[in-house]
Amino acid sequence: MPKSPSRPEAKLIPIRRGLVAPSRPRDPRIDAFRGLALMMIVIDHMPGNPWENITVRNIGFSDAAEAFFIMSGIAAGIAYSPVVARWLAGETRLWDAMAPMWRRAWTLYTVQILLTVIAIALFSWAAATFYRGQFREMHNLAQIYENTGPALTGLAALTYQIGYVNILPSYIVLLIVGPALIAAGLRAPWLTLTASVVVWFIAGSQQINIPNHPGNGGWFLDPLTWQAIFVVGLLIGIRHRKDQRLVPVSWPLFGLAVAFLLFVFAWRHLPGLAEVMNHKMAQLGALGAPSNIVGHNKTYLALPRFLHILVLVYALSCLPIVTRICASKFAAPLRLMGGHGLLVFGIGSILALAGQIIMIVEPRVTWLPWALPVIAVLISYIAAIVADKARRGKPMQQRQTIPNAGDSRSKDQKGLSA
Repeated sequence: MPKSPSRPEAKLIPIRRGLVAPSRPRDPRIDAFRGLALMMIVIDHMPGNPWENITVRNIGFSDAAEAFFIMSGIAAGIAYSPVVARWLAGETRLWDAMAPMWRRAWTLYTVQILLTVIAIALFSWAAATFYRGQFREMHNLAQIYENTGPALTGLAALTYQIGYVNILPSYIVLLIVGPALIAAGLRAPWLTLTASVVVWFIAGSQQINIPNHPGNGGWFLDPLTWQAIFVVGLLIGIRHRKDQRLVPVSWPLFGLAVAFLLFVFAWRHLPGLAEVMNHKMAQLGALGAPSNIVGHNKTYLALPRFLHILVLVYALSCLPIVTRICASKFAAPLRLMGGHGLLVFGIGSILALAGQIIMIVEPRVTWLPWALPVIAVLISYIAAIVADKARRGKPMQQRQTIPNAGDSRSKDQKGLSA
């Protein structure tokens, strides 16, 4: 990405030992792609609807969850790196560097608890209203009835998670360790990336995860492996704030990326090729290759999924037309939803669960799978409009960042880490 020309507002935040560049205009790609990821999460969380066929998971191995994590990592790198850089430069206290991400983690924690409670209430109501016991067993809900005490304790500790409401816990953990990750990324980015990949490989190959309680197994998205995609996003965001790229634009590399994406698409959709490739992967596994290298496990961010999202992000970032499209009026709804990511995610999650219930209760109503995802996305968009108007209606002094108050983000960066 070419460097932007100098701007008058660049003097507002001085460069500190070369770690962080001046404040820059908000990149439209961040909100647009995060809004797109959130829209696809709503669609994919209503299994059985026809719109699933056009979400990102149909063009490769990764899906909206990987897109959400890497975009959130990029946004966090942009938004939070300045205050960490100030601490590294000895200008602020350690707490000033930690507080912004920790406050965000606390906000996400409260949202996670609220979403889980609403999900339990929603399915309990459905079970009583429609006389269907299955609603008390779906998505790990049986634990709340059979092991109420441990389930409530696990709810507070994030070890008891409801299906389709289990993305935020891993993100919360990553935000808690986020200040350390950003500090490492500022000082030694490639060493940080190497260490992150090593942790990803060990945790994935040995299937090291935070255990569920009550119940068996581990978290749906293992923080020890998903940290790798978040760290990549952080490093991209840190470089992006300095008008630099983590990986430079190289047209031969871009060609390889496009070739890889086309090959993966063919792997997914050509039966003959899929059979051959899956057999080869199984043979590698039989020879002792780690499961996270030859498999497609989402919990441990298997290599095919990890590599696919990285290559996809690189390929899109090389194309100037992508930036123009994301900045256009046609992408405004996506940018708006992405700018209010947490609100859209919360409302979309509840609407998706409600949609699941309706489609189960009325399986013969053929138009419901077509209509419900669209309605859910529209409601989420309307909620973002209302929230944006409320934000703009606040007095300017309430919206501006107070210098050295624990949150160094400039006005144009606030809200990026939703």
